[in-house]
Amino acid sequence: MTMKMKSRRVTRMSPISRLGATLGCALACTFAAFAPAAHAAGDALTAQNAWVRWLPNDLPAAGYVTLKNDGDKPVELVNVSSDDYGMVMLHQTVSNGSTQKMIMVDKATVPAHGTLSIAPGGYHLMLEHAKHKIAPGDTVKVKLQFSDGATLDTPFAVKPPSQH
Repeated sequence: MTMKMKSRRVTRMSPISRLGATLGCALACTFAAFAPAAHAAGDALTAQNAWVRWLPNDLPAAGYVTLKNDGDKPVELVNVSSDDYGMVMLHQTVSNGSTQKMIMVDKATVPAHGTLSIAPGGYHLMLEHAKHKIAPGDTVKVKLQFSDGATLDTPFAVKPPSQH
């Protein structure tokens, strides 16, 4: 039994070419190691169960979502906006004895390896001045921006006032 071997031609690189290839590889690895952390942190942040409680007659709507942080550091929600609404604000419901009031807050912390519940009776998003007709069954987009530079463009399901 005889076997035929295919011959391969081996191309040798000059020392200068090898040096260039090595430096190029090293440079690429360096840039990858020092890439902005927004992508890594952005991958650690997720938004779940996002919904808006719709109200008729251009009344302000309320937005709710659970933010999950799988990262090793706490991250703050620092800005909220929407192309569907003229104004979006982060509010917190505060109890004072037998009364409750809403206060606007600048930020809310999503703990490391934890969640922040933006839910009825606590933190909530106030969505005002709808830019177009919005009704139950629609989906609106809300942009959530965090202190580490990460951004989540999040779809919020619009529900009638009777659902939660």
